[in-house]
Amino acid sequence: MKRWVCLFALLMALTGICTAQELNCTVEIDSRQVQSNESTMEALRQAINEYMNTTKFTPTQFAPNEKIECRLFLTVSEYIDDIVKGDLQIQSSRPVYNSSYTTTLINFKDNKIEFEYRPNDQLIFSETTMESNLTALLNYYAYLILALDFDSFSPQGGQAYYDRLQTIVQQAQTSGEIGWKTYDDNRNRAAVLAALTDPNTQAIRDLIYQYHRKGLDEMSVAPDKGRANITQALKVLEQIKEKAPMSVALTMWHDSKLDELINVYSKGTQSERDEVYKMLTELYPADMSRLEDIKNPPETR
Repeated sequence: MKRWVCLFALLMALTGICTAQELNCTVEIDSRQVQSNESTMEALRQAINEYMNTTKFTPTQFAPNEKIECRLFLTVSEYIDDIVKGDLQIQSSRPVYNSSYTTTLINFKDNKIEFEYRPNDQLIFSETTMESNLTALLNYYAYLILALDFDSFSPQGGQAYYDRLQTIVQQAQTSGEIGWKTYDDNRNRAAVLAALTDPNTQAIRDLIYQYHRKGLDEMSVAPDKGRANITQALKVLEQIKEKAPMSVALTMWHDSKLDELINVYSKGTQSERDEVYKMLTELYPADMSRLEDIKNPPETR
């Protein structure tokens, strides 16, 4: 009997380990530009996939159905002397309350990807040291995904993960690797973190909460109220543009939310649509024709 009790306890412990991990991450690599290294690129994909889907990044317990859906798409442009260069598309989503709809939280492209990788390299997770530039990159985007997800469910809910991001960026900056320097690029990893934590632009985090929790989640039970909350929340973007017109926060919101906003306002009142159209065209003038679908939804023409 004791043996069965011990076995059951072990199985429960193992189940806990399996369900504690936070991400359900799809990893893809486009290596057509370096076709002679297909086996190495597949080994890299498998290594990244295992790292993102088995590393426990937080102490929070996640059930299998609570894992955050995300995707990493690495396009490799060069692989010479064990150095991988290319770009990385990062996407994550979260479910909307009481619906089958999922909403995009991040859709960001990092154009400064460069790291060393040899076949059979072991990717080792550490909270205190930078094991390699590749693991630093993966840790950075894992914690960014977590930070945005937690922010979308509670006010400033992702703060612990922004603190981790700060540590990762500081460690990486001392390494001299590209993509981490504070003033090197207004779209690099340091700039993204600054956009989400700097006093001039961190209100984007309040927008993330209001838009998702008070907006989309509310729309599932009270569409007009939820949409009104979104309209009010979007005014944060105007404040950010006034204080930091070149902030990557504005670009990130554009890339993750513009198409969704067109759908959100398809059933809004005309005055509501006119207000949002005016606001967004001033923020994103290059998308004026695309945003016309907010002011005049196709079904009303």
